Amino acid sequence: MKVSVIVTVKNEGEAIRPLLDSLIQQSQPPDELVICDGGSTDDTLEILTEYKTWLPLKILVSPGSNISQGRNIAIAAAAGPIIAATDAGVVLAPYWLEELVKPIVMGETAVSSGWFEPDPYTDFEVVMGATVLPTRRDIVPEKFLPSSRSVAFLKSAWEAVGGYPEWLDYSEDLVFDFALRDRYGAFPFVDTAVAYFRPRSDLTGYFKQYYNYARGDGKANLWPKRHLIRYFTYLVGLPYILRLIWREKWPGWLLLLLGSGVYCQKPAQRLWSNTWGWRPPSRVRAFALIPIIRLVGDIAKMIGYPVGLLWRLRHRELVNSNQ
Repeated sequence: MKVSVIVTVKNEGEAIRPLLDSLIQQSQPPDELVICDGGSTDDTLEILTEYKTWLPLKILVSPGSNISQGRNIAIAAAAGPIIAATDAGVVLAPYWLEELVKPIVMGETAVSSGWFEPDPYTDFEVVMGATVLPTRRDIVPEKFLPSSRSVAFLKSAWEAVGGYPEWLDYSEDLVFDFALRDRYGAFPFVDTAVAYFRPRSDLTGYFKQYYNYARGDGKANLWPKRHLIRYFTYLVGLPYILRLIWREKWPGWLLLLLGSGVYCQKPAQRLWSNTWGWRPPSRVRAFALIPIIRLVGDIAKMIGYPVGLLWRLRHRELVNSNQ
């Protein structure tokens, strides 16, 4: 069964080379690589063209398309009955494609879920990855919903659920996952099919990323309970603790420290295993960054989510017609 790998890109430039190089080095090369460019204004297309010598590459150009539209365009043009999706900005393990599509090739499933891991370049990125990304030990395989940086499915399954939701620009892969799971059940979890990617390298980029994620959640009405708990914590729980600190001092500080410890426990456990060999001052700075990163992410989510909900209310007809 032919396998088509699909990717969407826009203004990736030189950053696209590591992904393409890792596709060349796959133990099972793709029968076809379909890349949809969303209207790059840099040298992305020129760089892609270079790789036609080494990869069975088909380049499509669709200026102005969002990531869902780009993926759907690439999948529609793909010749293979099996689609493997990934993203620009990742590096694929050498056995990624072979391992990812194996359950589908064997006829066990219509969808196969791959895995992703951080590939940090700086100390800050090590802390960022430990703070915001789960480890393999955190995952319940039968409940895991794959990112579209590492997932494979039958083209017929993509058609059956209506493709990626083109009305969404973020959280689109989760909505697509839900549709596939509703139709085909839980996906096999292939944790050996790893896509490595670099975490955000500064707080500004991280804030924008999680603002957009939360805005996508609001548009798609995803995780309302999680967001409600976050608002309650910051708008009710935290003011109560601060008031207790003002009036009672030590009981308030104790409650704040206990709450912060519970909130940062998992990231701290991940970071502990990632910082062996670090000098004590560097390790202290790393652990001090955890609550800052979590706070920035939570603020971004609390701002982005209502923006998405407002969009959803203003576009009821569009949302209802796509559900």
